Amino acid sequence: MLKFLKKKPATEPAPATQEAPVHDEQRGDAATPPPLARPATRPAMTTPPAAPHAPPGPPADALPDHESVPARRSWRERLSGNGFARGLASLFTRNPVLDDAFLDELETCLITADMGVTGATELIEKLRKRVARREFADAGALLAALRAELVARLEPVQQPLVTAGHTPFVILMVGVNGVGKTTTIGKLAWRLRNEGRGVLLAAGDTFRAAAVEQLQSWGARHAVPVIAQGSGADAASVIFDALQTARARGIDVMIADTAGRLHTQTGLMDELAKIRRVLGKLDPQAPHEVLLVIDGTTGQNAIHQVRQFREAVGVTGLVVTKLDGTAKGGVVFALAREFGLPIRFVGLGETAGDLREFDAAAFVDGLLPTAPAGHA
Repeated sequence: MLKFLKKKPATEPAPATQEAPVHDEQRGDAATPPPLARPATRPAMTTPPAAPHAPPGPPADALPDHESVPARRSWRERLSGNGFARGLASLFTRNPVLDDAFLDELETCLITADMGVTGATELIEKLRKRVARREFADAGALLAALRAELVARLEPVQQPLVTAGHTPFVILMVGVNGVGKTTTIGKLAWRLRNEGRGVLLAAGDTFRAAAVEQLQSWGARHAVPVIAQGSGADAASVIFDALQTARARGIDVMIADTAGRLHTQTGLMDELAKIRRVLGKLDPQAPHEVLLVIDGTTGQNAIHQVRQFREAVGVTGLVVTKLDGTAKGGVVFALAREFGLPIRFVGLGETAGDLREFDAAAFVDGLLPTAPAGHA
């Protein structure tokens, strides 16, 4: 026991909360837990001791090995396995003839990849007219035109998150269960800490039993304080206390987790609306960003989720997760066309560094084959 105390770092994260293994919502498995800290003497910390500011982000070599920043895999490497990329690769790598049959196949590929019938049909009709005018000498030229059309559809929603202008800048994270919301919060906290921002987390998902412990584990892993109460506590009260703490300590960014019950349940939407009202008592402009986390594998159901959450809490940005796995990928185009909401980040893997700022050109290039056969 004495040896353990001697090895403890000189400074600890502000909240002394009990650790729990980090459960990755995006993968459904338990990641390797961080080293256990000294158990808390009380179940939650709603009024942490005052501090002038959260400490600067830890250096990369201070993070666990799997959270250090190695050379990241490219967008193409991350996206090549999803349904959209596989379908397009199958079409173009056989050096197709540019005729109606090929365009019909391409349209089917786009629709089955969750782009949406209307969006896919509009795109194919534009290409069909250009093919009729003999604008494309070969499949390589058509592939280049397809790339330009896809990028043009996504560039308007390529808008990075800017946290300047408010201190603390309050981010409210919303989304249904299982989309990777709490995991995304942990990754975003890591990202902001490494940019030198002071970050504080609010464990507002008091409905799901393991959510508080999960967020506390992310906080301990990245030296980010977490304000939490027990399961079943009033979420608005937890987040209100967290904002008071963030203001007192001069925190740059406060990120609040929320419950993720199904978007068809009006009780959840009422709770989110209450959180907005309560935050407004301290800061009429808070929350300054409402990020809706969308599971990239849910397809067209994502459209219904965005519509419901936007009506309830005024969503200002999207995070699309799990695009490196079985997601078809086309839902990103459907969301851009339907709502035009900024896509702030996308999830391309399990580690903290795999939460990437959305890049329209890189995303499209990751989905398309490099060139048709014979045109490398």
